[in-house]
Amino acid sequence: MATNITVYDVENYPDNSKTVTLDHKTIVPVGYEGDEQWVLSFVTTAYSDNTNATTIQDIYVREIKAGWLKSSGLVSPPFDITASNKTLGIKMDAASAYYYIELSVGNDLSGDVVAADMETKIRAIPDGGAWSSSDDGYKLAYMNASVEWKEDKFYIISGSVSPYYTGTNRSSVDVTSSGLDTCYNDLGFGLSVDSQTIAGTAIYECLLGSNYTTDTADLTLATDISVTEGDCLMITDGVNTDYFTAISGTSGVNVKVCTAANNSYTGIKNSYTTTSGKIQRLREQDPEQVPAAYYNTVDAITRWGIKSVSQQIDFSS
Repeated sequence: MATNITVYDVENYPDNSKTVTLDHKTIVPVGYEGDEQWVLSFVTTAYSDNTNATTIQDIYVREIKAGWLKSSGLVSPPFDITASNKTLGIKMDAASAYYYIELSVGNDLSGDVVAADMETKIRAIPDGGAWSSSDDGYKLAYMNASVEWKEDKFYIISGSVSPYYTGTNRSSVDVTSSGLDTCYNDLGFGLSVDSQTIAGTAIYECLLGSNYTTDTADLTLATDISVTEGDCLMITDGVNTDYFTAISGTSGVNVKVCTAANNSYTGIKNSYTTTSGKIQRLREQDPEQVPAAYYNTVDAITRWGIKSVSQQIDFSS
């Protein structure tokens, strides 16, 4: 059943309400071999430009992956924004370039105040003089972007949603510095975490190439998983598990391991066979793990859809 939502621009045109219609329906997308797909739809009969009667494109939501980036959380408010630390470069989705914003100068600012200012400046990017027409397809990612301050971190969320965190059709966020301006580090973006990087991190694993006996210097892999000196690895047979470091001499399928005789330390304390020994090169996540979805409830994605359409409406008449 369709639901009509009345939206307003209460600050500029409080008497001119518009309607956004939310519905749960089925459509047959191109490329789905005629198979129906359930989607959330967000539509409006309002215009984005009343003078030219410019219509607003309908939104059909099938996936709810919104790209995000969060600051390190290792710097704490209050924040001082000055002439020497007010500029950030923002890149949403697969836009062709970073677009730079200047935060409002002020002392002893809370994280909420800085986040609200950052959100306003990011949303205004497509209206700025630096905007490239080649990036018009990514306007909504900026116009509908969100910035939140929570858990002592700034979260910047792309205004788009997509089936992908990586690739040309991704939803993503990236932040960079501007010359000698220190805002990037002062707000904790120098050690940030983002959905595109996490989704693109490759975790490699393989079986043992030959049986391994505990406290032996050489471990042979069944396939080359690009292990280099200093890499951390895990080996398990489902019962025993050892974590160890690849040391000098590691190359290809041959991994050098610490031994009591050579290093005064036994790197792998259990023996493993080719039929049960699995080795994994450790990184930040499990092979099956994906970045946590920023929108993870029906309520959240519904609010996103209403916001996405209303952000484009011309309320002037």
